[in-house]
Amino acid sequence: MVLIANAAATWLMVGVIWTIQLVHYPLFDRVASERFVAFHTTHSTRITWVVAPAMLTELVTSGVLAWHGKPVARVGFVCAALAWIFTGLLSVPAHNALARGFDAGAHARLVSTNWLRTAIWTLHGVLVVAMLTE
Repeated sequence: MVLIANAAATWLMVGVIWTIQLVHYPLFDRVASERFVAFHTTHSTRITWVVAPAMLTELVTSGVLAWHGKPVARVGFVCAALAWIFTGLLSVPAHNALARGFDAGAHARLVSTNWLRTAIWTLHGVLVVAMLTE
């Protein structure tokens, strides 16, 4: 049951991160400057309701699987932990800058550094599939 919860949370995040990376973040620069702060505030509030439960479920279930599992589960936990670390160190500061108004540099950093999170979540998704098929 833990593996199923982990797979669901991880693959939810894989879908979210690819949508954010390819569709949502690149469109930030299309929002009129006078509306950007309100847009970004709404984005941040609403996306948190989607990602916070999934990320927390992914991290906790990855930890349980790593504690009781095989090396692939430990790598999965590292992926989940890195997603949190990169979110805190890279994405949150960029979002904090954008919360004050559109900033092209912060936007470029957000898009470029988000590729790290996209790769990590994708790798974790592949690892989860490997665990499911064992």
